[in-house]
Amino acid sequence: MLELAGIVILGILAQWVAWRLKIPAILPLILIGLFVGPVSTLFTEDGSKWIEPVWNGNHGLFPEDSLYYFVSLAMGIILFEGGLTLKKNEISKVGPVILKLISIGALITFIGAAVATHYIFDLTWQISFLFAALIIVTGPTVISPILRNIPLKKDVSAVLKWEGILIDPLGALVAVLVFEFINVGGSAGFTKQAFMEFGKIAIVGFSFGVSAAYALYFAMKKKLIPHYLLNVTALSVVLLVFVESDVFAHESGLLSVVVMGMVLGNSNLPNLKELLYFKESLSVLLISILFILLAANINISDLLLVYNWQTAALMAVIVFILRPLSVFFSTYNSSLKTNEKLFISWVGPRGIVAVGIASLLGTKLTLNEVPNAEYITPLVVTLVLVTVLLNGTTARMFAKLIGVFLKESNGILIVGASKASRLIAKYLKNNDRHVVLIDSNSDNVAKAKAIDLDAMESNIYSEDISTDVELSDIGYLLALTGSDDVNKHALARFKNYLGENGAFRLITSEELRNPNKLPVEDLFSKKDDYINLSEVARDYPTINELELESTQQYLEQIADLNKEQKAVPLFVKDLTGELHIICSLDEDFEIEKGSKLVYMGKPVVKETKKKVSAPSEEAKSEA
Repeated sequence: MLELAGIVILGILAQWVAWRLKIPAILPLILIGLFVGPVSTLFTEDGSKWIEPVWNGNHGLFPEDSLYYFVSLAMGIILFEGGLTLKKNEISKVGPVILKLISIGALITFIGAAVATHYIFDLTWQISFLFAALIIVTGPTVISPILRNIPLKKDVSAVLKWEGILIDPLGALVAVLVFEFINVGGSAGFTKQAFMEFGKIAIVGFSFGVSAAYALYFAMKKKLIPHYLLNVTALSVVLLVFVESDVFAHESGLLSVVVMGMVLGNSNLPNLKELLYFKESLSVLLISILFILLAANINISDLLLVYNWQTAALMAVIVFILRPLSVFFSTYNSSLKTNEKLFISWVGPRGIVAVGIASLLGTKLTLNEVPNAEYITPLVVTLVLVTVLLNGTTARMFAKLIGVFLKESNGILIVGASKASRLIAKYLKNNDRHVVLIDSNSDNVAKAKAIDLDAMESNIYSEDISTDVELSDIGYLLALTGSDDVNKHALARFKNYLGENGAFRLITSEELRNPNKLPVEDLFSKKDDYINLSEVARDYPTINELELESTQQYLEQIADLNKEQKAVPLFVKDLTGELHIICSLDEDFEIEKGSKLVYMGKPVVKETKKKVSAPSEEAKSEA
């Protein structure tokens, strides 16, 4: 009982330490597991581990093959959650660079690592290819904490983020398929019988996964399951599919749950987000338990097995040769600059899926007495530790060294994705500014995405906002919602993190009636609250530009717009194209001749100096 409770407590403690230090959780999890496992044998009188995952006659948690079964079921749930995040529409949007990275780049790593492992360690080709399949993955759970602390161009962070998200389930599939070849081929290698058995596994895995996904989708869509049982029912179906698939075709369970997750993740299930949240929470708990167990299960002899120059040589080939090769081949003729390619090449940490699948498949092959199978787990764990430590400690310094570190965060986060917010965001994007909208209203988010804006369905009270990689270059915060409390909370909570260059909000209705109480961070004008802004966006959904001659004319135009009921001043565009937000802080702003006053609403008639932009794409679509 003490060991079980200790694993849970240590696992959650490791997750908290990772959050506090902003490092990948896998690092403290594995280090704790190694400390309470093989390292602890150096301190105990009888050479036993403080936590022994497998019962050895004196103490331990799981008798015989029970640890393998627990790991199998846990990885099934984790991979199902990974499959849920793999959206086909997102694959089509991420661009050719990321698609090449998860195809051509993965193939280069797969073949190159297999050849290097075979000749450096003299392992069999089967084990070499299995190791290579395991290390093509770069998980988002290890990349995200690294990228959160480095302001980068959106293109660079997006490539690394989406590579990690997309290649996790794909890499797991490749590893499982290679394992099936080895498992059914035995010592005879890739025989005709082995290919037939592999085909059976693939057919059963895909058919069970697709069938179960549609059955669960139908039951949830027709409301055959009460709401309070949805999440636990989905969990039980995942376990059922995993076990039943394995009964019909041994070792096909992992494939079936990944496919099931992918099918459900690409459905229009209304409860999908709630299901994903539940699976994420469950995955955190399972990962915390699982990787302490797996690291603790390693023996000192396993660590000594890879404590040699061959391991250092293999790590060097993977990190310094294969990763850059795969990145540069995948990004050939792309818009990425050489220094950006170098940074992507440098950041390639392996993650949780690699360790989990390696321990699962390595244990199984070792039990089946497959030659060289004992090398799989320690080699993968070593690579994970090396890459996480290397990238986690040097990524920021390397980004500065090669010039991809953004000295100033010029991205703009708009809280609220109403019609007015979308008009403003579209104008900003057309003027080469990175803009992200967040809103808890799914319809508003969908409308923003329909006009090619970056938008996220999220709650401003959620902690997830401050940890999202997409916001790594954000330096301005505009709160434009209809809720005064939400706008004030957005500034209070995220001003220092996401509004380092400026954080502003709409004035409240009460402040509108009491001009003496206006805050210093008021946005656009002293007469426009959310209601006024929304009415202008409804009646005149265009953004206009008015050329300016002097500061005096600017002040006159602002006064005229403030008198006008159907116009809201927004920005001043200077001669370099830089946009300056109009607020109470800008009253002494010096205007150069040729600058432009940007406003939303009814075009102002001003001789021949007026320049009106074309209606926005959204206005055209809604006309």
